[in-house]
Amino acid sequence: MDLITFKLILVLALFLLSLTIAAYSTWAERKVAAVMQDRIGPNRAGPFALLQPLADGGKFFFKEDFTPANAEKFLFILGPALVMFISLITGAVIPWGKSLNIDGTSFDLQVANIDVGVLYIIGMASIGVYGIMIGGWASNNKYSLIGAIRASSQMISYELAMGLALLSIIMMTGSLDLKEISESQAGGKIWGLFAIDGMNWNILYQPIAFLVFFVAALAETNRHPFDLPECESELVTGYSTEYSSMKLGLYMFGEYVNMFISNAFMVVLFFGGYNYPGIEWVNQNWGENAAGILSIVAFLTKTIIGILIFMWIRWTLPRFRYDQLMHLGWKTLIPMALVNLLVTGAVILAFGN
Repeated sequence: MDLITFKLILVLALFLLSLTIAAYSTWAERKVAAVMQDRIGPNRAGPFALLQPLADGGKFFFKEDFTPANAEKFLFILGPALVMFISLITGAVIPWGKSLNIDGTSFDLQVANIDVGVLYIIGMASIGVYGIMIGGWASNNKYSLIGAIRASSQMISYELAMGLALLSIIMMTGSLDLKEISESQAGGKIWGLFAIDGMNWNILYQPIAFLVFFVAALAETNRHPFDLPECESELVTGYSTEYSSMKLGLYMFGEYVNMFISNAFMVVLFFGGYNYPGIEWVNQNWGENAAGILSIVAFLTKTIIGILIFMWIRWTLPRFRYDQLMHLGWKTLIPMALVNLLVTGAVILAFGN
């Protein structure tokens, strides 16, 4: 198998994986809510309601596709399409596993290994806000426009804190390459005291950066308690008020794909990426393919745990007021990230990486 064929297969697999996890995240969301609220949740479509996402997808396709008479029709269609497109292509630089050996050739489980993977993801996340802004403005609806303005100001505000948190990791690893960031967490002594193969994770050194990044990721993906752009009690459903059928479905799917990619990015930065305890031992004794397959399982397990925590928070915390949202971003998270950045720089200057 040549490199181009492998990359095409990997792109297709990643596309299907993203859509599948996004679809079943909607099922998991309702099941988590049901457990926390002492309800049953979905229980009709198939065993354990596992066919519920397919039923929901079919419903979106067959509902009436309504476009307001005074909407900007081209931009009205472009908004949800842009959100979904940006969400899907963001995962291209994520290293999903160590490597696989096929016919004597070793292939990295990463669609595009670029030197500036961190900047690529931040850049794509920044562009994603245009899909929400365009959809809200093109709807020619005041609720939609207010929701879109909320989304843009919220995402821009929290991107600053997220970027400052990322700088601490970049200073530690000396690279913007997500593959190198993953590899840097594979070995070495934890705090210079003892070594555990595959467990030298950045969360152990940068808990404040992780906290800032985690809160910013909740805000970036419009998740509770930061879902002000689609606050039902004030804005109906905000920027998606005028949307129906699969256009609304694309907005919803884009949000769940964003949640999946955000957690995958967080795993790479703070939780060792595809590394797991004993990865080198498995590689030496069971072979490269065994280590590679287990690395994919480890990566997806960490990511799914993060998604479940996002859902747990949604059904635990009440929604913030908008002034509280801005206050937290500008007056709490950004100063925290700046102080953490200064401390990180001082420690690196004094003791080295």
